[in-house]
Amino acid sequence: MNSQSAQLAPPGRRRSISDPLSAALLPPPNESPEDREKRLKAEAEAKKRSDNIDRMLREGERQNRRKKVVKVLLLGQSESGKSTTLKQFQLLHAPAAFHAERIAWRFVIYLNLLQSVRRILEAISPEADALANGLDDLDEDDTGSTTSIIISAPSGSSSSYGTQVPNYESYRRRLSPLVDLELRLIQQLSDPDDNDGFEATHLPWSHQQQPWSPGGEISPMSMNFYGSGQPIPKINIPSGSRSSPASPTSLASMSSHQELAVPTTFNWKKAFALGKIQSPKNAHSGELQGWWEDPDDPVHVLYRCAPAITELWRDPKVKQKLVEKRLRLEESSGFYLDEIDRITAKMYFPTDDDVLKARLKTTGVVEHTFNMPKNSEFRGVEWKIYDVGGSRPQRHAWAPYFDDVNAIIFLAPISAFDQVLAEDSSVNRLEDSMLLWKSVVSNRLLENVNIILFLNKCDLLKTKLESGVRLSHHLPAYSNRPNDYESVSKYFRNKFGAVHQSYTPNRGRELYIHLTSVTDTRRTRVIIYNVRDMILTGNLKSSSLM
Repeated sequence: MNSQSAQLAPPGRRRSISDPLSAALLPPPNESPEDREKRLKAEAEAKKRSDNIDRMLREGERQNRRKKVVKVLLLGQSESGKSTTLKQFQLLHAPAAFHAERIAWRFVIYLNLLQSVRRILEAISPEADALANGLDDLDEDDTGSTTSIIISAPSGSSSSYGTQVPNYESYRRRLSPLVDLELRLIQQLSDPDDNDGFEATHLPWSHQQQPWSPGGEISPMSMNFYGSGQPIPKINIPSGSRSSPASPTSLASMSSHQELAVPTTFNWKKAFALGKIQSPKNAHSGELQGWWEDPDDPVHVLYRCAPAITELWRDPKVKQKLVEKRLRLEESSGFYLDEIDRITAKMYFPTDDDVLKARLKTTGVVEHTFNMPKNSEFRGVEWKIYDVGGSRPQRHAWAPYFDDVNAIIFLAPISAFDQVLAEDSSVNRLEDSMLLWKSVVSNRLLENVNIILFLNKCDLLKTKLESGVRLSHHLPAYSNRPNDYESVSKYFRNKFGAVHQSYTPNRGRELYIHLTSVTDTRRTRVIIYNVRDMILTGNLKSSSLM
């Protein structure tokens, strides 16, 4: 047929010639009504079988997705930001549950504030100076500390205790109600089935029977702070306590309470849930009456003491004393002294940022599970995020979680280059973090597990460098390089990257490094989304999800 006759042919005929598939689907010529009915019936049955197969395939795909579990392990030393990162995952993927728990965190925030006040009072105490001078004579070389917010002294420096705080006795008297309140909050947050958790939170100087405390009686410092007639809690001496006297840099911590540690088996949030602490509903509005109407609520003591707390924190003599003691509370988790009026207000309700900053040490492994939303490309995939304890005694618990983990987020607080470990005052925190990083990246059990590195607390690093603290004073290898944030952060990025490159047993493993401040929700949200999508889309080779 020539082109002219093709143009004159009927439309159906033209399609059959130009499209073989269409031609095959055309009804046979001279089809009878009976044959047409049979054909249409057969086509309907074939379509039904095809639709059933498609449905079964889709259902099988959904079932496979439901079986997929992504396991992510959060690793790093104590106070590296693991718990805050876990909270960020909760806030992003389970915001309703996160917001429902905010009221329970109010008690932790109160305790964090009280601990900061107590650390200041202990640091400015005249008895602390007197005993510090005695310790100088006993052991001039010991520069340790038992709290990570104590700053280790640069080489060749010496501590001065010349500044006196003339208002110390007034502060101690006006703030004495906070002593009982702190003990009460610790007891409320402690697991009633695990009394050791409460007993070990108080550790006066006398536990080591130092020369200034013959026979192990309560030290003058502890009696001075607790006051006459105040209950002195029982003492539980932790294993591994040092027998040598501590240096002046650790004076604030020696008489301090050891940090409260809550076992993960104790559901403390349930005890402080909204319904547990409220009065009956208002008869007119039907709304729950506030906790501020409960005379036993901690807020009333804090509200009355708020002016004295503010005065203490803003006192120039106190500020100078903290500088001399090299005690920077601003770098500790749970720091709220810059927001005293808001935190101690009677109708205070914690914000998301307040909860993210709150510090409550847990023993054991914290697990958070969430599912991808139905409208997500990865719907049905279940996530399990594990936060394991970062202190040295808890690191043995990491190994059982190495078997089938898909990815590790390792947090290294690079602002801690001038701080020491809480559990070993002879070890620099950055040095410990680097050694821990080396042990993780070189572990053959993890050679096929891809790792995301969070160089964390960059906000604190920037503030510290801008205040004049020089990295080279604590890390001589940094030499005379620029002391600005961009140069220092790049140095740490290269340093941690080089350790991975040198010690990884899997040369094909790619390392993802992020500079983070995990208390910053806006920036952390973007990073977490990127990390999550990298894992789910298979860019991390060991996840095997796609």
